[in-house]
Amino acid sequence: MTRLGRANNVADLRLMARRRLPRPIFDYIDGGADDEVSLRRNVTAFADYEIVPDVLNDVSDIRTETSIFGQPSRWPLMLSPTGLTRMFHGQAELAVARAAARHGLLYSLSTMGTTRLEDLAQAFAGPKVFQIYIFKDRGLTAEFVARCREAGYHGLALTVDTPVAGNRERDRVSGLSLPPKLTLRSLLSFALHPSWSLPALTGSRFDLANVSHRIDALASGPMSLFDYIGGQFDRSVGWRDVEWLAREWNGPLAIKGVMTPEDARRSIASGATGVMISNHGGRQLDGAPAPIDQIEAVRHAVGDAPDVICDGGIRRGSDVVKAIALGATACSIGRPYLYGLAAGGEPGVDHLLTLLRTEFERTLTLAGINDVAALSRRHVRRTRGAG
Repeated sequence: MTRLGRANNVADLRLMARRRLPRPIFDYIDGGADDEVSLRRNVTAFADYEIVPDVLNDVSDIRTETSIFGQPSRWPLMLSPTGLTRMFHGQAELAVARAAARHGLLYSLSTMGTTRLEDLAQAFAGPKVFQIYIFKDRGLTAEFVARCREAGYHGLALTVDTPVAGNRERDRVSGLSLPPKLTLRSLLSFALHPSWSLPALTGSRFDLANVSHRIDALASGPMSLFDYIGGQFDRSVGWRDVEWLAREWNGPLAIKGVMTPEDARRSIASGATGVMISNHGGRQLDGAPAPIDQIEAVRHAVGDAPDVICDGGIRRGSDVVKAIALGATACSIGRPYLYGLAAGGEPGVDHLLTLLRTEFERTLTLAGINDVAALSRRHVRRTRGAG
């Protein structure tokens, strides 16, 4: 059995990633804001829901196909945008995208990624979304729209929950900077992980590849993530900006960071075609609700047509079943595939996606459901004693 083959679930891959990465880098993946209440709640909230099975249904053939951002998906999962991916493995976003393509899943590239959107589009033939911000420099945002259209991206995801960076205390303690650098506090941890440290610290220049031609904030040296976000993101962004972006793009557009039925309804009225229910993985507002707890109300608010994507807390294929039964179109994952990437590069991501898909199909089979489209509210109920 290979080393990756000994990983039976997301938790195992997380432990492998923790062993392979220096502490400041692992904490960047693993950590959240303030007391990390939302970070933990995103995961544990799924345990508040039970799956109510049907029996004596023919489950010899399970249909799992769906559509996300207007694109076919082999099952209701997409890979969320995650920034700074080259910090976790040298193959970076391209490794993740290639694994997504093999599994027939949609991949979303982050504005804060370390691969140019055009380079990823050339290397990745599968359905792809670009995650976008509305910068202080509106011209940069307009440029992204034009570049994505030219490169053949199928949708945009506008992140709206980062007017300032969340208080990620693990990163403050470790002194994490962009690009990563040695400090007295982190020296021992970097030294104990030479397989990561040597290529990462001596290789090609760390670059926020999609913005550095306009905003090369790292040209003068390393800076904290908090300073970068404070310098580039616009706190004045409002619904008129969403309307402007929807007109400029004129295609599938999801608003990422929506948590309430009212904001979901307003997103669709402003021209979006869907919403991603997200608290940024517990990395922004600590104490925000878990995404799964908001699905039912958001779906009721927007009706049947828009995409409703549950972003955050997925650790098992059964979690996806619960989210779909509550009304989600699909779920999206970030940390789980980063654990796989850090643990084993592209094969690690591939292994992670295989594990989740196997769990998802097994759950449907045991629940007596032969078509994901047949999942409904009656297949899930809130446990007694859940808040």
